Amino acid sequence: MSPAKKRDGGLVYSTAFGRMCPDCRQPLNVCRCRRPTQAPTGDGVVRLGRETRGRKGRGVTTITGIGLDQGALKMLARKLKQQCGSGGSVKNGVIEIQGDHRDKLMRLLQDDGWTVKRAGG
Repeated sequence: MSPAKKRDGGLVYSTAFGRMCPDCRQPLNVCRCRRPTQAPTGDGVVRLGRETRGRKGRGVTTITGIGLDQGALKMLARKLKQQCGSGGSVKNGVIEIQGDHRDKLMRLLQDDGWTVKRAGG
């Protein structure tokens, strides 16, 4: 929530529209900021890659193509980070694990039943 919204207060109920979203200030039935996003559809193949772009030379392992919703994707990322013993995040449907863990992640994802391919160099 932006500082201006905190300062101005948020409209939570309107007699004309009913309950209001405190973030976008729209009626809850039209609010788009709190709706769950659709899981991205793909070809069913999980791709493991390694990127260093924009990270000052430090590499991360990227996992794309997993057709799960945001909550399930975060749970899977948490499990994979624990197995690798490193940090990471989920950004725009892509799981990023710090370091080069492609071999270990490939084995873990195949054990979970995913079809996995290495992408990039």
